[in-house]
Amino acid sequence: MTDAEDLVTEIEALEAKLAEAKASITRRFIGQERVVDLSLTALLCGGHGLLIGLPGLGKTRLVETLSTVMGLDGNRIQFTPDLMPADILGSEVLDTAEDGTRAFRFVPGPVFCQLLMADEINRASPRTQSALLQAMQEKTVTVAGEDRPLGTPFHVLATQNPIEQEGTYPLPEAQLDRFLVQIDVLYPDRTTERDILIATTGVMDEESVQVFTSDELLAAQTLLRRMPVGDSVVEMILDLVRAFRPAEADASDKDRETVAWGPGPRAAQALMLAVRARALLQGRLAPSAEDVIDMARPVLSHRMALNFAARARGDSLADLIDETASGLSRREAAA
Repeated sequence: MTDAEDLVTEIEALEAKLAEAKASITRRFIGQERVVDLSLTALLCGGHGLLIGLPGLGKTRLVETLSTVMGLDGNRIQFTPDLMPADILGSEVLDTAEDGTRAFRFVPGPVFCQLLMADEINRASPRTQSALLQAMQEKTVTVAGEDRPLGTPFHVLATQNPIEQEGTYPLPEAQLDRFLVQIDVLYPDRTTERDILIATTGVMDEESVQVFTSDELLAAQTLLRRMPVGDSVVEMILDLVRAFRPAEADASDKDRETVAWGPGPRAAQALMLAVRARALLQGRLAPSAEDVIDMARPVLSHRMALNFAARARGDSLADLIDETASGLSRREAAA
């Protein structure tokens, strides 16, 4: 069997396992297929996800279910204004032995896990938020001058309330850029909400079962990076990311007049991985231009900002991303 045939066989086996995982997740997290797909995308790409939605939409339930189904050791931190970095990272305590000698012992914080839920992350002060920066980027933390590796794999799924802004601290751009995707959790439709009512207000609650192990997830992350990406898709990703940088020649007049600052190379890297994950979740062997259009908003919307004039006009960042991505696709099809 050739290397290409081996790759096809491995991808098809992973696709079947992912379908089983999605079925297990949706037993407890009913509906919201888009949210489930984007959450799995973050895990398959080895990245982090920012879940934005109103209270009561099941964000915590989703993360707990993902921890079970993907076989990950999970912890949860409720971010509050008085939370300190040591509450996340851990700290050293002075122990006294039976012979009277004293020595410092490190007590690890909740960040030492494989799937960390950072609940209402914008409620903590910037000093506390910054405790996650090194963890999210380097998968290690430095405490008392010593580098301490985190779980393998390590993922952060953070939640944020989009409307209750009193007593909150907006996430800085550098931290937002560490999230692979922004996942908007919206109200369910009527049929889905009816299913939720029936399934969650009875005596018994549905249980999810483990489908992956942490080692299998690591193998899936490696396999995803081996998936081929056509030159046309690579060029479309580059065109899209560079189109939102006002100083670039690739930017349109509308983008120059609308965008204050655009996405960097990390956005292109994230999009390159995310389109592979979408193809994988849909049972395809390679990504297409359609995947780029679909993943543009979750990958780019938290990595760029509108200028003052555009905000005053009431322009929508989501609409701008969709319009630019669709325009590139039409140009690609006509070429």
